[in-house]
Amino acid sequence: MVSKSQLKYIQSLGQKKYRDEGGVFVAEGPKLVRELIETHVELTHVYALDEWIEENKVFLKSINPTAISETELERMSQLKTPNKVIAIVKKFEVNEPSIKERISLALDTIRDPGNLGTIIRIADWFGISQIICSVDCADLYNSKVVQATMGSIARVNVSYTNLPEWLKQRSDVRIYAAMLGGKDVTKMSRIKEGLIIIGNESIGIDKEVLQYSNEQIAIPRKGSAESLNAAVAAGIILSHLV
Repeated sequence: MVSKSQLKYIQSLGQKKYRDEGGVFVAEGPKLVRELIETHVELTHVYALDEWIEENKVFLKSINPTAISETELERMSQLKTPNKVIAIVKKFEVNEPSIKERISLALDTIRDPGNLGTIIRIADWFGISQIICSVDCADLYNSKVVQATMGSIARVNVSYTNLPEWLKQRSDVRIYAAMLGGKDVTKMSRIKEGLIIIGNESIGIDKEVLQYSNEQIAIPRKGSAESLNAAVAAGIILSHLV
């Protein structure tokens, strides 16, 4: 049973203001919550249906979840279709962007939460452990971002910074910018190190950011589509370069 104050608190975490104040975020669904538990992140509380608790008894170990009803789950969930379990998770310690990482992604004004979450998951797939976001990218702990990462949020260091100012100091690393009209990425050799910039879903990379790139790269277009989804573009580029 969940008290009214607990319910109100969980619902409030749908807003960035309250996530920042509490230093926590919400993760939902069996797969995502299990991924986070396996990654040994700190869960401050877990609310779940009896069936989920029964199914995961051995797996839960030191975690003591609160049993809730379907109605309570629906009221506290931020999803259209609530799914068995909700975890309140402590925000991750964010490391400052490092030039020591072999290959990193830089994201310029990626505002769509689903795109940001998917890019984080793609980065994890290709072994990219660092993403540097401009300050106007979507919030890492937005529920749509968290869900789209499918657990990769715990394995990729995502930081926010003034991207042009940060890039200005990066003369020690080769910077690739994904742009229409750039060098055909399918004809390039694999890279061993570098920084790859992915731009906004509709307007691309800002000129203030672009000026610091050493090389512009592009995915060759065969059909008539005006542009590619940012996450799709990131996946294709990494598949050719990494």
